[in-house]
Amino acid sequence: MGRAAADRACTFAENRAVGGITLAVRASGAVTRRARVREDGPLRVRCPGPISDELEAVIVNTGGGVAGGDRLRLDVTVEPGARLVVTTAAAEKVYRTLEAAATIDVKLSVGAAASLAWMPQEMIVFDRARLKRAIDIDLAADARLLLAEAIVFGRSGMGEAVHDGFLFDRWRLRRGGRLIHAEAMRLDGAVANKLAQPAVAKGGIALATVLIVPGEEAAGVRALGNRLRGEAGASTWNGLTVVRLCAPDGAALRHDLLAVLAVLRGAPLPRLWLN
Repeated sequence: MGRAAADRACTFAENRAVGGITLAVRASGAVTRRARVREDGPLRVRCPGPISDELEAVIVNTGGGVAGGDRLRLDVTVEPGARLVVTTAAAEKVYRTLEAAATIDVKLSVGAAASLAWMPQEMIVFDRARLKRAIDIDLAADARLLLAEAIVFGRSGMGEAVHDGFLFDRWRLRRGGRLIHAEAMRLDGAVANKLAQPAVAKGGIALATVLIVPGEEAAGVRALGNRLRGEAGASTWNGLTVVRLCAPDGAALRHDLLAVLAVLRGAPLPRLWLN
């Protein structure tokens, strides 16, 4: 490597964001409180709501988004009997890069008789962005989980599109120590062409997956019918419900996801989702 190339590589590494959050919550009588919080790098976590049996946590990325080479980590533990809902202050943005992919590692642990609603706002992926994400979830046998993750490829309302990029998204869900769900999505290269394929997204640019454990709510999602602006599918097996959403743009996906979450959550959505 020449001196100029080495200098560029060094500058790139120095400008990358590295850090994460560690959050643990604990049941204290009839309320859930923070037991442990650690913040590193650009990520912060705030709990703005009133004292309640369910604590609301908001993740904030003070860096304004995710760029190539960033390495971020989110580690959340819900101790036995506690209840936690997690969202984000805004949609996360994954920016174009000519260098290494960004990485996001998410670890969620939910103890006995505890519940976690993991509901970040959508992630917006820009043209030529590169991202590797891993989500690992460990549930006690009687824990409850509602997880919703949405990805929007470009801001179509601003004339933006994602023609090229890289995304590898790997999920693993264990319950009582047993793997009950695993999936991975890989888009590499001509993203727009791949999303246009009927077997992928049929031209949709906004996708979401919702997991519910224990779950028997597929019929409730199907009952939404023509009230949705995009397409939706729901399946239930072995006490797990999986909902897939695909929409032509981010606004349509948010409309549909709000409708689905209202059915599945059975409680008010985080206020930031309704702004």
